[in-house]
Amino acid sequence: MSDYENPYKSPETAIVPENTQVTGAALTEIMLGYLKGASPWLRFIGIIEFIGCGLMGLGGVIFSITSSVLSSVTEEFGNFPLWIISLIYLAAAVLFFFPAYFTYNFGAKIRSYQLSSSNEDLEQAFKSNKSLWKFYGILIIIYLAFIPFMFIAAIIFAAVTAAGLIN
Repeated sequence: MSDYENPYKSPETAIVPENTQVTGAALTEIMLGYLKGASPWLRFIGIIEFIGCGLMGLGGVIFSITSSVLSSVTEEFGNFPLWIISLIYLAAAVLFFFPAYFTYNFGAKIRSYQLSSSNEDLEQAFKSNKSLWKFYGILIIIYLAFIPFMFIAAIIFAAVTAAGLIN
């Protein structure tokens, strides 16, 4: 390996420097002002996300009921099982519940911190913030890992279609 360090490597340092003591006043008034301004928006977005999850789950249930009625009445849909779409809706509702929870909890704990000045509330707020971004990071990693499989499936489908094997 060369003598050059990786410029993209995370710095290796202690979270809290060893030679300093942490006091309760670690945040400035400006930082607290920004957190105070973000708190109502975080709670609002969390509530809207909860409503979206509920509507998505309700849509999955309604689609499940209507697809079973439609598939028994007509054969227009062929052999495609429509219940798969309702499962996708229900899975998406469950999946997106977590960022809604973390977003709302982040805003709610900031508000609790403003009212109580308890460091525990602030720690819980930042824990929710970390969990939110960790969740999105894992979701993006899964998405990026899924992209090559979709390209391969698209190429195979195009080849099979071009060969005339699918009507």
